[in-house]
Amino acid sequence: MSDLNFENIKNILSQLTAAQGVSGEENSAARTAAKMLEKFGSVTVDDTTGNVLFRSGSANGKKPVMLLDAHIDEIGMIVSYITKDGFLKVSNCGGLDRRVLLAQQVTVYGREKIKGIVTSTPPHLEKDSSAVPEMEDIYIDIGMSFEQAQKAVNLGDRVLIENSLEELQNGRVTAKALDDRAGCAAIIRTLELLEGKDTAFDIAVSFSVQEEVGERGAKTAAYVLDPDYAVIVDVSFAKTHGESAADCGELGKGPMIGFAPSLSKTMSEKFRDIAKDKDIPYQIEVMNGRTGTNADTIGVSKGGAAAVTISIPEKHMHTPAEIVDLADIENTARLIAEYILSESVESGDKSI
Repeated sequence: MSDLNFENIKNILSQLTAAQGVSGEENSAARTAAKMLEKFGSVTVDDTTGNVLFRSGSANGKKPVMLLDAHIDEIGMIVSYITKDGFLKVSNCGGLDRRVLLAQQVTVYGREKIKGIVTSTPPHLEKDSSAVPEMEDIYIDIGMSFEQAQKAVNLGDRVLIENSLEELQNGRVTAKALDDRAGCAAIIRTLELLEGKDTAFDIAVSFSVQEEVGERGAKTAAYVLDPDYAVIVDVSFAKTHGESAADCGELGKGPMIGFAPSLSKTMSEKFRDIAKDKDIPYQIEVMNGRTGTNADTIGVSKGGAAAVTISIPEKHMHTPAEIVDLADIENTARLIAEYILSESVESGDKSI
């Protein structure tokens, strides 16, 4: 991968991960992503759902429609109660890893942005320091009285552990929201690779909302865009230590091509064959039913679409310190671009 592409993807990721986009309140992230898509074609941010929807400028209805989807929302918290002492009680938005919450600095998106700290008991006073806190035991200290907190914060406001993108060694980066802004970055990079080229498909993109709370945005996005084919770009588990190699991919070893009963085997095999032919590193991810991604919804929306998952390996998923390898994002984009440029795809096959 060239240094130019490396810096380009880092820049895209830095902007995307800096934006706030807790499930159900993705406006900031959606606007950031929409601005990046504008140079490639027609972009709208759906007023009802918040989905970012894109169609290529050359779309004419004569070619099958290929949808590239990644979700724009991120996990976070929502304010559920203000105690008489001015502390905020919260509930989770998505599958937040509760093990990392204690003593974290957070941002409360109230009437204005407010910094707070998740409370923790000093280890000297803790009877059982091994216990993982339940969400009902989480309190946020914003340094205010009850009266002040009521004026500054509304019930239903979102709370986020903020982390800017930082570069690690060997082309790896860490940030919040890489699940799934890394997927969004891969799709933007794919459009760059396809720019000015004739393709076998008309291209549509959805950066869909509320995936972390039930794939809600993907359902309406797929209905509106009505694709024949869909590539869902998400993250999947990368091995750290102790996990089974059979259950995880590896950072830097390329995108993970999904095989599952709920996916199109034809598409999965074609992606694998193209990766081999073009010497693009790849991994295989086998799932025994549903994929846990937007593919589960998009594949059966409206008249159905042949769908496949292409996943970017990620460490520390659903924490504020997720890690991905920039080479995996570049190779994900290369693989999808090569698939779209392929003239040998049988557009009549819509098996799901």
